[in-house]
Amino acid sequence: MCGIGGELRYDAQAADGDAVRRMLPCLESRGPDGEGLWQRGPIAFGHRRLKIIDLSEAGGQPMTDEQLGLTLVFNGCIYNYQQLRDELRGYGYTFASTSDTEVIIKAYHRWGADCVQHFLGMFAFAIAEHATGTVMLARDRLGIKPMYLAETPGRLRFASTLPALLAAGDVDTSIDKVALQHYMTFHSVVPAPRTLVAGVRKLPPATVRIIKSDGTSTERVYWEADHTRTLIKSREEWAEAIHESLRTAVERRMVADVPVGVLLSGGLDSSYIVALLAEQGQRGLTTFSIGFESAAGESGDEFAYSDIIAKQFDTTHHQIRIGKDRFLPAVARTVAAMSEPMVSHDCIAFNLLSEDVSQHVKVVQSGQGADEILAGYSWYPPLRDVPRDQAVDAYAREFFDRPHSELARQLSLEWLLDADVSREFVAASFARAGATSSVDAALRLDSQVMLVDDPVKRVDNMTMAWGLEARVPFLDHELVELAAACPPELKLAQGGKGVLKDAARGVVPDEVIDRTKGYFPVPGIRHLEGPMLDMVREALHAPAARARGLFRTEYVDALLADPNTARTTLGANQLWQLALLEMWLQDKGI
Repeated sequence: MCGIGGELRYDAQAADGDAVRRMLPCLESRGPDGEGLWQRGPIAFGHRRLKIIDLSEAGGQPMTDEQLGLTLVFNGCIYNYQQLRDELRGYGYTFASTSDTEVIIKAYHRWGADCVQHFLGMFAFAIAEHATGTVMLARDRLGIKPMYLAETPGRLRFASTLPALLAAGDVDTSIDKVALQHYMTFHSVVPAPRTLVAGVRKLPPATVRIIKSDGTSTERVYWEADHTRTLIKSREEWAEAIHESLRTAVERRMVADVPVGVLLSGGLDSSYIVALLAEQGQRGLTTFSIGFESAAGESGDEFAYSDIIAKQFDTTHHQIRIGKDRFLPAVARTVAAMSEPMVSHDCIAFNLLSEDVSQHVKVVQSGQGADEILAGYSWYPPLRDVPRDQAVDAYAREFFDRPHSELARQLSLEWLLDADVSREFVAASFARAGATSSVDAALRLDSQVMLVDDPVKRVDNMTMAWGLEARVPFLDHELVELAAACPPELKLAQGGKGVLKDAARGVVPDEVIDRTKGYFPVPGIRHLEGPMLDMVREALHAPAARARGLFRTEYVDALLADPNTARTTLGANQLWQLALLEMWLQDKGI
């Protein structure tokens, strides 16, 4: 788990090592344990290291194998690296370290671009061939690890974070109008390859890009879960299959040369992870829960449920209570940690949680992803009986933050597009083969796009802001494939995630399985008042915001006059959505 960056030149110029060096301070929190820079002619790689596997200097990066003529920078973890190392030894390879990084180098030499098919894990990496100048960029199947790109004539730069590319310089920082409309419509999600910054793109999940020394490149998607019915099982068989697959995924994510803890929210997903680890013989497991002060009559914690799990499985449990004195200062720090603006109030919770957790452990397992692969959200049941030719409209009604017609009253004229680009994007996804029902089509889209650019990105950005590695067993690609093949009616049962609830029976206490679905409760964002509201007002009235003029003045004024009434379709505070965007733009100097 680290921060990576680099530059490739294909204009007969040497790579700008100073530009790559300027990226590294922005990546320091992702890798506080070491730094490295490698340059050879038109290629330069930079790296910040978080020591998780092979704590010796032999595991440092950029890692070069002179005999094979390869150099690698890598962010993530290959959970099956030990098995792959044994397999590669059988082909005659020798190893100078015990790191998963070196396994990637040998695997690339053995299998080329198809090496990604052999990896079980989360990863973003760049590997350079010394002899040919060819570079391959790759991202894991579920997009757990990020890779941002800035391309200009004759040059491509990449980095783990968008701010690192800005620090390198020479980036077009104008706002992408299509991305802005996605932000306002598609639940603040900007699908790859776009970002809000016109000069920065992101490599999509499950994608490899091969760049030749002359700048020509090819890009291919190497994996997708099939949402069609290829397996026929009974309800009980499906539950057992999910249970066994999750058990394997949780066990895989314990590989580390440092202790591994669990973020325990008190919901089913994280509770199930703790239960399976206890079942596998983990004793004295360290768990962490967070809670906030109540506001506007809304509770700020779910300690009652997390305490049940901590007690039953005898974990070393930490209740992290956040008072108002810590909450407000964390807002600016959270925005600074965002590679892209993320509206969810969970971001602040994860940032504060990660700050405290990082004082105890360097690796945690977390329950993100279960809702997106097993139909845990409120917008899936309304799609149950919707014909495929009506699915796009039904999905938009349930999920989009606002209908397209409202944007004309909210965005300033110069930022408004005539086309409903978010609806067009969803329609194109839904029209593709490989999803049997409307629910399947929505789950496929959400797992490929919304999951990647909302909860997964949120966890990566906020944990890595504190040098904490988060592993997400529900996004083990074999479990995701199994969930995709599971009939929608089993996933929708019991108020959502029915098959997971069946799988957890007898392992997780019933009072946790059958509780009402909860969310990270952060009342201070859901209900804006006092100093928090003052911060919002200041962001929207800042000279930079006025000069940019993204939003109609009358729309902003109406929201500020009544800050807690206007909500998006899914209940997010519209005022916070606007203010967060401006806070992010101002923080990044855009």
